[in-house]
Amino acid sequence: MKNFFTRKKPMLVAATAALALSLSACGGSGGGASPSSTDQAPYKVADNVSISGSPTFDAIKSSGKVRIGVKQDQPGLGFKDAATGEYTGFDIEIAKWIAASLGISKDKIEFKPIPSANRESAITNGDIDYYVGTYSITDKRKQLIDFAGPYFVTGQGLLVKKDNSTINSEKDLSGKNVCSATGSTPIQNIKANFPGTKTTEFDTYSQCVEALKSGQVDAVTTDQAILLGYAAQEPDSLKVVGQPFTVEKYGVGLKKGDTALRQFINKTFTDGGTVWQKLYDQTLGQSGTKVQQPAVENY
Repeated sequence: MKNFFTRKKPMLVAATAALALSLSACGGSGGGASPSSTDQAPYKVADNVSISGSPTFDAIKSSGKVRIGVKQDQPGLGFKDAATGEYTGFDIEIAKWIAASLGISKDKIEFKPIPSANRESAITNGDIDYYVGTYSITDKRKQLIDFAGPYFVTGQGLLVKKDNSTINSEKDLSGKNVCSATGSTPIQNIKANFPGTKTTEFDTYSQCVEALKSGQVDAVTTDQAILLGYAAQEPDSLKVVGQPFTVEKYGVGLKKGDTALRQFINKTFTDGGTVWQKLYDQTLGQSGTKVQQPAVENY
């Protein structure tokens, strides 16, 4: 990991280093501390919110609740505690902040875990109002949905068994079996740019990790921030190798054409730098490492 932590991309390094340290500090359990009450949240639920021209907001306002697509198996980002049913992590806090800015309190939030391959259809079909879950912004996805953000930046990495000495970076993947989530950006990248590499796909990254531990696959690939969470949970059996070999910008997935809501969320991010930093510090940034909030991309 020495090479990774000496990279010249401070945002990427700080984000992933913070995740590794914060999860190690909490013993690898349920994804780290997270604001658990309205009093702890660095924002208030907005009153008298109005967003002209947003069908999504109109539906939220009419129902009095919001349905948010999330991940539930990514420690430090989007994680559901099996015992309590509580969702924690940076993505979860971003999702709750957006809801509060729309005038929705956390008790009116319905989190809906959705696999990577089903995200666009869930948004397009109206199964959820928006999606916050390590969702990389790509031009291909923009043809189907819209994105607010980005609100975080990371990069694709590799997770292998602790005793693996044959895979040290993406240059060693030829002939290997690499696993990632169906429909994810990382698996698409492997298929397109790493000829000779075998691929295995599951609905969730946690299934890939289990396949790695059982010897079914040689490596798991997804965003470095996610992989560090898994490695921190089982440091005696898993490790992250190499350096990030892509740049992934996490955005909030929205129904195509809902420009009013996209602009509203972007303004919330832009005006809420202090809030963003506090949410980061309470989750991924428990080590004390500071990360600069990325600028939103208005289009």
